[in-house]
Amino acid sequence: MTTDTEGATAPEEPLHIDGQTDLEATVGDYDVVLADFYADWCGPCKMLEPVVESVAAETDAAVAKVDVDANQGLATSFGVRGVPTLVLFAGGEQVEEVVGVQSEDQLRSLVDSYT
Repeated sequence: MTTDTEGATAPEEPLHIDGQTDLEATVGDYDVVLADFYADWCGPCKMLEPVVESVAAETDAAVAKVDVDANQGLATSFGVRGVPTLVLFAGGEQVEEVVGVQSEDQLRSLVDSYT
């Protein structure tokens, strides 16, 4: 395995992120990353979870799960004020942000526009 993983095949399951360094590494490793900022106590986040898992399994994007309670500084640095907040990265840069529950079609369309 090489250390240069840019453009690596996206994992089929969401990656759980622990801190800024972890998120930066994930964004650097994959061409397109959908970061799901969520909280365990959040009802809409639970509704979105199967949609996010499906996007991870069936698209070319990597999906990163960021627990805002465990990563408050990271959530603050991205201006997350409500959960769920989804941040899309392409080519290492933040390109989109959507707040609230999204349909699977909406998320697939968003991801597909960058893959």
